[in-house]
Amino acid sequence: MSVQERKQRERAERERLIVATARELAEQQGWDAVTTRRLAERIEYSQPVLYSHFRGKREIIGAVALEGATEMAAAVRAATSAATSPRERVTALARAYLDFAARNPAVYDALFQLDGGLAFAQESTPEPLKDAFAALLENLSEAAGDGVHPGMFTEVFWAALHGLATLTRAGRLPPEEAEPRVDLLVDRLAVL
Repeated sequence: MSVQERKQRERAERERLIVATARELAEQQGWDAVTTRRLAERIEYSQPVLYSHFRGKREIIGAVALEGATEMAAAVRAATSAATSPRERVTALARAYLDFAARNPAVYDALFQLDGGLAFAQESTPEPLKDAFAALLENLSEAAGDGVHPGMFTEVFWAALHGLATLTRAGRLPPEEAEPRVDLLVDRLAVL
């Protein structure tokens, strides 16, 4: 291995450490606790080293969001892969999405609530975000019904899931009613 390859590997490892540490700190104490000073202390590198990887907290949030999008897409695909009918697939998707949001609140915030400097629904949208949407679309397109654009249906279904996730986490909806809400959402929106 050349010196340059070793340096690139070390840089990539440092970047992963920064992102993992930011994510861990955000999950434990919230995003307000994530500062470059605290991150530098936790990873035992100087703040200038952090800034050599990310221009600031916004880019770190963006990196966490991209990692989260990849994980969410994988969770949705894993949950829907065993479904034997379109209804089971849509229900599994909804449950996987809501479960991901509940288990990873800081990551979910990085994806959908905070400014990570990422473009959504544009040509410049990063691949992990496009893939997360694709994971929803590939499992929802047949539930759109005749005359309804599958992409638009996916956007509306996703918006409903986002609302359920956000309102439940904020204590506005009782969590014990999550299953009936999923059933109602699938029954009323999906044409199966």
